[in-house]
Amino acid sequence: MLIAAAIVIVVVIAGGAVALLGHSGSNSLAGGHATTSPAPPPAAITVQNSGTTPINPSQPIAVHVSNGHLSTVTVADGSGNNIAGALTSDQLSWTNTDPLTFGATYTVTADAVNPQGTHNKQTFTVATIPAPAGHTAYANVVPAPDVVSQTGIGVGQPMVFQFTKPVSNKAEVQKHLHVTVTPPQPGAWYWVDDKDVHYRGPNYWLPGTKIHIEADVVGLDLGDGVLGAENNSADYTVHDAMVAKADGSSDQLTIFDNGKQINQMPMSLGSPGFPSHEGPHIISDKQPSIVMDSCTYGTCQGQAGYYKETVYLDERISNDGEFVHSAPWSVGQQGSSNVSHGCVNLSPANAQWFYDHFGIGDVVEVTNSGGPSLPVWDTYGDWEVPWSTWQAGNANS
Repeated sequence: MLIAAAIVIVVVIAGGAVALLGHSGSNSLAGGHATTSPAPPPAAITVQNSGTTPINPSQPIAVHVSNGHLSTVTVADGSGNNIAGALTSDQLSWTNTDPLTFGATYTVTADAVNPQGTHNKQTFTVATIPAPAGHTAYANVVPAPDVVSQTGIGVGQPMVFQFTKPVSNKAEVQKHLHVTVTPPQPGAWYWVDDKDVHYRGPNYWLPGTKIHIEADVVGLDLGDGVLGAENNSADYTVHDAMVAKADGSSDQLTIFDNGKQINQMPMSLGSPGFPSHEGPHIISDKQPSIVMDSCTYGTCQGQAGYYKETVYLDERISNDGEFVHSAPWSVGQQGSSNVSHGCVNLSPANAQWFYDHFGIGDVVEVTNSGGPSLPVWDTYGDWEVPWSTWQAGNANS
């Protein structure tokens, strides 16, 4: 009886075991399927202007990502040189900050990461159109930075971009011209003619001012089918305020350094037949000697007043032949009468002092000469234009 009971118990336990086993596997037996999560999609990268159609270099290379963020972006030109760019703070976009050039091919390599940490690295190509032959123009800076890198510029020097072809699309071009002045001072652009655009403020620059200018014009439509050939920029430092006041009534040239008089010397301005222009003149060039020929201004050999001779210690103050220079032939008239052809005549010793202390961008203010005002186009008549007129600009005129 005891043995039989044991057997029954075992059977019951065994049956229970079988029942338990059958219960544990009921999902599979009922026809259920094991689920597998799909792989997360990769970060999707797009590159603006990539493809087979070349673009104007004024258009950007812009890299964008969705479903993730950009890890790294490199853009290299055909020579393997990297093009600088900036990644947005959210790491969703990258755009080049270095300019593109005509006729170039750029390789864009972008690595993006999706939210699960999976990388997607892709390569794209962006090409630019070739420069249209004969239909590009450069924006040169004046003065050339290397000419004044050691001396700096004077307080009267306007900032100048000089285009190599006429610009008819002035208002649009002006939007791409930038100036940074430290310490900050007001200023405005003004088109002196169709090629030259100048920047100045209501007053001369403060001594010690740092100025950075940029023309971001590569590929830009300058008008009449002409495109900007490349970008250009320059940096200048303004030195002490050297200002010479040339008074035609006293025939004295009085010199100021940062507002303090440091010298005075006799001079001779233009004669009544050739009066010097009045107003602020800016020194644009200096040469130890120049052959001056009156025929370049219409008085040629055989005519009254003709001259052709070598003149020393020359500093140009206008483009129509006005200089401060050494004039040993007029020492007897210097300080008493005006006898030049428009120049500021000084004795050799005084001319040497002036030559040693004045340079590009320094100011010579001519008063009481009997002549007309210096024209704005006459390198540099900028300071004869009232600030209200200058500030208003003339890009649309």
